[in-house]
Amino acid sequence: MSLANPIRRVAVIGAGPAGLASAKYLLAENYFEQIDVFEQRSSAGGTWNYTPPSVKSNTSTPVPHLNPHEPVEEPIWINQAQGAREATFVSPVYDKLETNIPKDLMKFSDQPFPEEAQLFPTHGTVKNYLDNYSTDVKSFIKFNTQVRDLRLHDAKLSNWDLTIANLHTGSETTSTYDAVVVASGHFTVPYLPDIPGIQAWDEVYLGAISHSKFYDSAQSFRDKKVVVVGSSASGLDIGAQINEFSKGKVIVSQKAPSYLATSMPSDKIIRPEIASFLSPTEYDRGIQFANGHIEEHVDAVVFCTGYFYSFPFLSSLQPPVVTNGWRTRNIFQQLFYIEHPTLAFPVLSQRVIPFPMSENQAAVLSRVWSGRISLPDTSDMRTSLDDEIKQKGDGKTFHLLPFPMDADYMNHLYSWAAGAEPRTGLVNDGQGKLGTYWGPRERWMRALFPDIRRAFVQKGDKRNEVKTLAALGFDFEAWKQEQGCT
Repeated sequence: MSLANPIRRVAVIGAGPAGLASAKYLLAENYFEQIDVFEQRSSAGGTWNYTPPSVKSNTSTPVPHLNPHEPVEEPIWINQAQGAREATFVSPVYDKLETNIPKDLMKFSDQPFPEEAQLFPTHGTVKNYLDNYSTDVKSFIKFNTQVRDLRLHDAKLSNWDLTIANLHTGSETTSTYDAVVVASGHFTVPYLPDIPGIQAWDEVYLGAISHSKFYDSAQSFRDKKVVVVGSSASGLDIGAQINEFSKGKVIVSQKAPSYLATSMPSDKIIRPEIASFLSPTEYDRGIQFANGHIEEHVDAVVFCTGYFYSFPFLSSLQPPVVTNGWRTRNIFQQLFYIEHPTLAFPVLSQRVIPFPMSENQAAVLSRVWSGRISLPDTSDMRTSLDDEIKQKGDGKTFHLLPFPMDADYMNHLYSWAAGAEPRTGLVNDGQGKLGTYWGPRERWMRALFPDIRRAFVQKGDKRNEVKTLAALGFDFEAWKQEQGCT
């Protein structure tokens, strides 16, 4: 399938990891006349921009929260020196967050993390890493600029009208682009489930129910009886932090044990799903679990229940990309919008290693849009999507790519990009900029990283001294010998 018209002007929405990688690979094609990156924050890094606790403490989400179709997020203004103001947006990054991915696996192909960084970097280290990664594309980024609307300009040409607002002046402008990368992420609109009694409970015990997006520090849970809902990476980490300050052991409500668990079950009280929040007139801050057990005197409930897919600036798009928010729709290979593949959505997948995946997807989309790779016909892309839905399901599981699925997809993207038609003047003998290929060592790390993370956490306060896998006793060469590999 050939695109309807040559693509010369490209917009990238967001200057987080996926947006930065997209800009780099578009630039490396030496083909596009204009590349504009729009970032509503004042610096690169996307969700890795830490939000001050004073902002988070004054922000919350409705209880329950079931709507993925929220309007474009409004900025929170922070006063700076000499009367200046900075537009801030709440990020789920919290005070003592460390990655759950070792730095050797998390990195982009062309930029290692600093040797002195701990094996699982802090959020500050990641932010600095992304600042450095953005250096050679920073001149293309328009900061403090929010995308308000994106709609099809001409169906035959598959180009797009993009409306942006300068957050400082409020002025809006609309420009037409031949292609758009939607790299705005999916950690904005929190999901907080509708459990019987939750709304009445929240109204009586105001502020007791919260979502992990607004968590910053365990200090605020000192001497409180706390229930943490969810056993994802954030739920495990937040629960472990709160456990150091809470009244008694943290109660963890989970559907199933997590493969990422870093501590023994005895460190916490495990309960099944919450069945209901009990009437405040009959119980003292009571919660009943699915097995019938009742806990009273609960001071706080933190929902680590994830986020909806949400693209509010795409409300006019037909067919839609978002309906109920559990997964995206009408997307080929978890990347291209089928109806008009001049629209791309990198890193929709979950349970993946996002930085290298974003660059491998960027390598593909930049080659498609520069004419070096052809996509299948629309009907074939829809057939491929239907097959993917049959395999993965039509709900939350659709975007899950647990190992080895993510490794196979990563290498598929790499090979897809490497097979593009060469072009004179590009690096790698005309192949162009290539991303990350996962060989045996990377796949070994990916398979073992829950164990690696577990060993790292068990170092306690000394884990900041751990810089390498070898320091935790993980040796790839020794593993190869054990496996009889040469």
